[in-house]
Amino acid sequence: MGKLRIKNLLLRTYVGFNPHEIGKRQDVMININLTYQCGNEEFTDDPKDALDYRTITKAIIEKVENSRFNLLEALVRMILDTIMSYDRVQSAEVEVDKLHALRFSESVSITLSAFK
Repeated sequence: MGKLRIKNLLLRTYVGFNPHEIGKRQDVMININLTYQCGNEEFTDDPKDALDYRTITKAIIEKVENSRFNLLEALVRMILDTIMSYDRVQSAEVEVDKLHALRFSESVSITLSAFK
């Protein structure tokens, strides 16, 4: 098994239901930890054997930036489901920080996990 981390992916999306949030993109920071079934990549050094984390990240970016969410939990679940749709991924943990969500706080975050 391999472990992969995608750290501090900073995106903007519509998230929130309060009047001052509706219709405004907000900054979110995404951190992902996943385990995956290794192929031969560590021995072959061949890109075709590797888990394509660029494709996973691009799918997340596209979905996050083109969606709207009332709740941070729904955003995290959508990201988690996207990651878990890849065959080689065995488990994942996703944390999303909604930056500047509370006065005097850097962020508020939600973390969800999934396993196959």
